[in-house]
Amino acid sequence: MKTVIRGAILTAAFVLVFAVGTWAVQQQQQGQGQSQGQQQPPPPTTGAQPGQPAAPAAPPVNKEEEDAYKAFFELKAGGDNEAMISSGEAFLKKFPESRYRESVYSRLAQAYLGTSQLDKMLVAGEKALELNPDDVDVLAVVSFGMLRRFNKDDLDAEQKLEKAERYAKRGITVLSAMQKPEGLAEEDFQRAKNEKLSMCNSGLGLAYLHRQRYVDSIAAFEQATTLTASADPTDLYLLAILYEATRRYADAATTFAKCGEPQWAWQDRCKQGAEKNKKLAIIQGAPPKQ
Repeated sequence: MKTVIRGAILTAAFVLVFAVGTWAVQQQQQGQGQSQGQQQPPPPTTGAQPGQPAAPAAPPVNKEEEDAYKAFFELKAGGDNEAMISSGEAFLKKFPESRYRESVYSRLAQAYLGTSQLDKMLVAGEKALELNPDDVDVLAVVSFGMLRRFNKDDLDAEQKLEKAERYAKRGITVLSAMQKPEGLAEEDFQRAKNEKLSMCNSGLGLAYLHRQRYVDSIAAFEQATTLTASADPTDLYLLAILYEATRRYADAATTFAKCGEPQWAWQDRCKQGAEKNKKLAIIQGAPPKQ
């Protein structure tokens, strides 16, 4: 059975490129904007770890730095990613030790994902996580994006899998324990939280898939595609492939149909998969789920 599944996954491998920077990251950025609930720049991070004393307060910044950070922060997340990247890179070049650098690195990681610059996304994300290992925005973005162009033959392939799994699990742990901030509506909090959980589970599903842990991969992709109102089509496609390979034809038909709804590179392939698995489900003796 593993051989059958692996062959199907290898056939689908290059499709991972197409979904980067689309559904999931857009939803995550929207959720972040809702969770902030206001337009003032967030306070600078202290870099303190849970259970440890806070780091010394950063020295006062000058007006030029404050104005530059405000201009960067006012750029709309999920809007002009190139403008976000240009502004953020310029800020960090001019103020490399800024108290605001975690926030800048965090938003840069999202912008790099939105432009499919995955190597730069990981660099920016890891710099943010050095300052705050519990930054859920970054954990979600990095775990979602870092395996989208994974090559199992790379010398550091195993390290990448370990890192992606670690980031995804850390994000899920932190998000699961997160309490609603005061002044934020419960509905908005849950929506933003679930979007990030969806991204973390997407990354975890990919890590498990490449390790050929198919049962675990299915469970993670099920979470990734149900926690968000706008599931990433690549996640749906891979979940459908896994369902088909494990002879869950009714589930495969339903999931292929969902990944065939949005317009994207493999929309027709998803529709064909839905029709194929409807027939297989009938032959198997159980009608496909509607």
